[in-house]
Amino acid sequence: MGKEQVIRGREMHWLRIDRYFQCDFETTKSGGSFKDPIDPTIVTQPMACAHCELAPCEEVCPVAATVHTEEGINAMAYNRCIGTRYCGNNCPYKVRRFNYFNYNTEYGYFYGWQDKREQASQKLQSLVLNPEVTVRGRGVMEKCTYCIQRVQNGKIYARGKGDGKVHDGDVRTACQEACPSHAILFGDLNDRTSRVYQSQKDPRAYAVLEELNIKPRTLYLSRIRNVPKRLTTATQISPNRPGGHGHGDEHSQESGDHGHHS
Repeated sequence: MGKEQVIRGREMHWLRIDRYFQCDFETTKSGGSFKDPIDPTIVTQPMACAHCELAPCEEVCPVAATVHTEEGINAMAYNRCIGTRYCGNNCPYKVRRFNYFNYNTEYGYFYGWQDKREQASQKLQSLVLNPEVTVRGRGVMEKCTYCIQRVQNGKIYARGKGDGKVHDGDVRTACQEACPSHAILFGDLNDRTSRVYQSQKDPRAYAVLEELNIKPRTLYLSRIRNVPKRLTTATQISPNRPGGHGHGDEHSQESGDHGHHS
């Protein structure tokens, strides 16, 4: 949407990266401040819809446009949304966005041109849109849906395989596939053999704003820093294994937060 629209607060994204900075400064030095940092560090935390079980956004929607699916996904009925933005105000994570744009007309779903060359150009531009997702018009709220279209495709594929069950790893979200360090996992928490179920039992697992009692489904693993040498061999994980991150001396400062999606 460009720099101008971002300045006006109309950015559109479903997964943002929060960055937290920390540093020390010499207090005994005259004029010492954060402008002269000592050993600055940065922590990144991806923040998307947590798909809370007791979702505050669902309670305030006057037309029930945001609802729970049978899988526990906090989904959107876009053709029902009237754009009151109550859900965005009530979301503690601030991960909902109001759609100010009309991509249907921009990418040529309604042709008003007489020139065939312009129509062909619009058809080419429309290829940037995902054919598996409904193109929304302006005036609705947007959010992460755990790639519900991929979940549905996984269920359809499972019914055709024979056993009819969706196994761990059959459904991969777009952010999970795009992450180069395998830091995002997605799976079924009811499956005790899934990686997300085993990861949520990790003592490092935590939920953001868990004290609000909204029961978020997205969990994170806290970063390991300065691992004692006596634990480096006991907790070593092969970095060559898919999704594995070594926690030795060479990896203790590089392993980031892992988002675990249920």
